[in-house]
Amino acid sequence: MSEDYLKKKKILIVDDEPELLEMVISFLKEEGFEQIATADTVEKAIQTVQSMPPDLAILDVMLPDGDGFSLMKKVQQIADFPTFFLTARGEDTDRLTGLGLGADDYLVKPFLPKELVFRVLAILRRTYKEEVTLIQLKDCQIDFDRAEIVKEQEILSLTAKEYNLLNTLYRNTGRIVTIDALCEAVWGENPFGYENTLMAHIRRIRQKIEKQPSNPASLITVKGLGYKLVVEEA
Repeated sequence: MSEDYLKKKKILIVDDEPELLEMVISFLKEEGFEQIATADTVEKAIQTVQSMPPDLAILDVMLPDGDGFSLMKKVQQIADFPTFFLTARGEDTDRLTGLGLGADDYLVKPFLPKELVFRVLAILRRTYKEEVTLIQLKDCQIDFDRAEIVKEQEILSLTAKEYNLLNTLYRNTGRIVTIDALCEAVWGENPFGYENTLMAHIRRIRQKIEKQPSNPASLITVKGLGYKLVVEEA
């Protein structure tokens, strides 16, 4: 199966070493990645995420105006996307801190170019699974290939968790998917305590897929049980 759709994802690289930035950009472009943004400070990274959230962020731990761990916490409050630490800090405590915060991977410099590319692709593959069709809802289409909503000639990007929630609902089209099942699909084997977070994600999804989010026609609440997705006939 072709993975060209993964290479259309937006990558943000945050590092204050110009030579390393240039090298990583070169590696990724040689492999076919098309959308690469960079930032060399925490402040610039936050501005980039606010203006155009990436599909994956590659973060250094040591930055001139802060550190990658605190940056990761801040950007997680702005948008939802996987993160990957690429850093000279190879101590076990640093690695465990990064992974403990929810980073998807941690690679220590120096590194092999191919290993970097393989790890980036592995994260994207896990996060954004390819689907082969456009899904027709009442007021829009879901393009799972690109993780986008096509709505009245407007293109709206899906975050990683929005994508996983919609994908889970789509695989159970017309059936009720319980709150616990949705939380487990997105947050793993211990989904307890995520109910309010799930509701926030559902609200954001409805803003993207519904003409009237407060009166949804496609993503329906089944009171006391969960949600179901109504797909239009082809």
